[in-house]
Amino acid sequence: MKILITGGAGFIGSHVVRLFVTKYPDYQIYNLDKLTYAGNLANLTDIEHAPNYTFVKGDITDAQFLNELFAETTFDGVIHLAAESHVDRSITDPMSFVMTNVVGTVNLLNTAKDAWKTTGYEGKRFYHVSTDEVYGSLHNADEFFLETTPYDPQSPYSASKAASDHFVRAYGNTYKLPVVLSNCSNNYGPNHFPEKLIPLMIHNIQQNKPLPVYGKGENVRDWLYVVDHARAIDTIFHNGRLGETYNIGGFNEWKNIDLVHLLCSIMDRKLGRPEGTSAQLITYVTDRAGHDLRYAIDASKIMNELGWQPSLQFEEGLEKTVDWFLTNQAWLDDVTSGHYQKYYEEMYENR
Repeated sequence: MKILITGGAGFIGSHVVRLFVTKYPDYQIYNLDKLTYAGNLANLTDIEHAPNYTFVKGDITDAQFLNELFAETTFDGVIHLAAESHVDRSITDPMSFVMTNVVGTVNLLNTAKDAWKTTGYEGKRFYHVSTDEVYGSLHNADEFFLETTPYDPQSPYSASKAASDHFVRAYGNTYKLPVVLSNCSNNYGPNHFPEKLIPLMIHNIQQNKPLPVYGKGENVRDWLYVVDHARAIDTIFHNGRLGETYNIGGFNEWKNIDLVHLLCSIMDRKLGRPEGTSAQLITYVTDRAGHDLRYAIDASKIMNELGWQPSLQFEEGLEKTVDWFLTNQAWLDDVTSGHYQKYYEEMYENR
C-alpha cells in the first residue's frame, strides 16, 4: 500500500508519519510537505533513512505539481494534514489560510478524484484531518462538541478549516470519492512548534521571559497528547466508515491560566527553582480578537465504534512533554533562531 501524508514534517504530521513508517513496514509512506516555517525535517531524523519512507517537497496549492505527483505514483490513500494552523497568524494574514487550507484541499481532492477514477475507488481512501475549532465556542459546562454539532467558526483559521471540511464532504457526496474526516482537540507533545501555548511557555520559562496569557486566562481547551492523536488517525484510516466524521478528544479540559500554573510548577521542580519562581513571569495581555471561550470534545463515537481511547492523562503527558523539550534543547534553539529553515533552504538549493 502506498500512502501520501501531507504536512508530514509538521508537528502532528511527523508523529503520524513516524507511526505509519514504523508500524507498517510493508507500506510505502510518502511525506509531502512544503517546508514552511512550521515544517521541520529534524522532526523525522530517526526514520528518514527507512526503506519504506520517501520525502517529497511540494506545495498543495500547485495543482500541476499534484497532478504530476499522482501520475508518477499510484497512491492507495491520502492522509491530509497540511494546513496553516495558528489562529493569530490567520487574523493578520487570512488569505494564506484560504490558499493552503481551502484551495490546497480542493486541489488535492481534484487530483485524487481524477487519478483514482481511472482504476476505480475500490480500496482507496481520502482522509481529511481537521479541528474542533470549526464548531465555534461552548458556553455551558455541560455542553460538548458532537459530530453533529453545527459549524460556527469564529476565526479566519477555523473558517478556512470549516470550508475544507465542507468540500471534502461535498466530494464524497457528489463524486462518491471515498472520504473520511476527523476533528480533533488541542494537541501537545514533542516537536510542538513554539508559537503554540505549551511549548511557548516552556521556552519562556527556561529563558526567564514573560509568560503571556490572553485576557484573564479563563479560556478552556481540551488537550490530547499528539501520539494518541496519531494512533487515532491510524485507527480511523484503517477502520473508520467511509463518509463518516469522528471527533477525537482527550477528556482533559483545562483553563489556560491553570495550565500555565501547572507548567510553572513542573518547570520549577525540573529546573531546581523554588516553587513559585516561574509563576512570577505570568503576564496578562490583551485578549485575542474573537477568542473562543471553551472547546470540549465528546469522543464517544470513536471510542465505541473503533475502540480507540487516549493512553495518557494530561499531567503524565505534560511531564513527558517538558522532559522532551529539556533534553532536546538543540531542536528548540534551531527552531526559535530560524536556523532550521536556512539549513533546508540551502539543502534544496544545492540539489
